[in-house]
Amino acid sequence: MISTAPRSDFSITGLPDPRAWASARREEARAHAHAPVAAEATPLLRIRGVTLEYRTPERVVRATHRIDLDIHQGDRFVLLGPSGCGKSTLLKAAAGFLRPVEGEITLGGVPVREPGPDRIVVFQEFDQLPPWKTVAQNVAFPLRAARALGRREAAERARHYIDKVGLTPFADSYPHQLSGGMKQRVAIARALAMQPKVLMMDEPFAALDALTRRRMQEELLALWDEARFTLLFVTHSIEEALVVGNRVALLSPHPGRVRAEINSHAFDLTSIGSRDFQGAVQRLHDRLFEAAPEPEGSARASA
Repeated sequence: MISTAPRSDFSITGLPDPRAWASARREEARAHAHAPVAAEATPLLRIRGVTLEYRTPERVVRATHRIDLDIHQGDRFVLLGPSGCGKSTLLKAAAGFLRPVEGEITLGGVPVREPGPDRIVVFQEFDQLPPWKTVAQNVAFPLRAARALGRREAAERARHYIDKVGLTPFADSYPHQLSGGMKQRVAIARALAMQPKVLMMDEPFAALDALTRRRMQEELLALWDEARFTLLFVTHSIEEALVVGNRVALLSPHPGRVRAEINSHAFDLTSIGSRDFQGAVQRLHDRLFEAAPEPEGSARASA
């Protein structure tokens, strides 16, 4: 459970103090630098040899090709790649919405066959909240639908997470009364209230303006600082990947293959604009778009 005790590194607005937040990020980087090699631990979410395909009127198209990834407890793991590389398709498969045509996805050693409350997805679209329910009702609804908690307990947990995303004054408001960024905060609160094993986010800030996007990144990282949940995050922004993730998987252009994995503990929101950060952005850009042979069977005629 997340502690409800006040935190000294939060400002009165609910946003982290930049100096305290940057100090926490540096401490995290030092801890990881001296931690045991991640391979020694059992991955929470394991993706092994996963190939995903989808059908068009003309053919069956290969979205990803034999993906191997290990995501550990507490990771902020980012899937980074250009449009059409299959990163969102891979996230949906990990969530249980799609079945691989090859390979396997396991969560805690158990094969993923269908969606479940242990994997909650926050999508890019703002209109993912039932408009007839208030903020508090929207956050509590999945808890009641899953019969995870009684009415009173669900309401209490909903209020707890609404407070965590800084929306307590709007708990009784309806979605049409909220901005796009506020709707996304409600979606994040709703997801975290379910206390999933993995929180999955599919380009959740892509449609926001630059200032709101930056604030949402800050709030997401502050929430992770407090709860240390496991995050699987999809983006096509190199800068966002370096800021949000502690590990980043680079996927090649269509069909998606793992081109590289990098650790990004050294960067945070205070790094943007620095020479080291911009150099890392350029290196990742070059690596993402370097030429690579197309794997056999990446596209085939429809039967």
